Amino acid sequence: MLRESQNRFVSIWGEMGSSWGIPRTMAEVHALLYIVPEPLNTDQIMERLSISRGSASMSLKSLHDWGLIVRAHKRGDRKEYFRAEQDVWHVFRIITRERKRREIDPVLMALHECRDMTGPRRASRGGTQSEIESHNARLDQMIQFIEMIDSLAEQFVSPSGKGLRQAVGLLGKGV
Repeated sequence: MLRESQNRFVSIWGEMGSSWGIPRTMAEVHALLYIVPEPLNTDQIMERLSISRGSASMSLKSLHDWGLIVRAHKRGDRKEYFRAEQDVWHVFRIITRERKRREIDPVLMALHECRDMTGPRRASRGGTQSEIESHNARLDQMIQFIEMIDSLAEQFVSPSGKGLRQAVGLLGKGV
């Protein structure tokens, strides 16, 4: 029954990860390493998840680069083993940091570029002054909103995770 529960967890985490834009296999590898009590090597991961060596290697590299897993060694065994970060608050700070880096930061940069195209220092290339002002006002509102989301994300990814804990606590109270 334990293995069935672990497999179900891996499946659920894989589905959730793919809906967040994280490759399903990467999420499943992470889930497996999180839920099993001992570190696993690449061969064990491949067998348990029925994935190729290439897929396992790419997932392990990405998870290691993100800081979600660490390498572990077993005395007398030359194989490389991996274990996942066990602190769920730390896991979600890492995921939030990566999503911010991959999603929020590029959007914010692109919005600022759009705004700069119609700023006061650029020569107008079409559109009336009123149209440009209206356009800029809408962009400014969007930039302000995304910057607030960015600021919130920064609080979530802080080393202490205090912002994430506070936000979850407030949401839990229905505030």
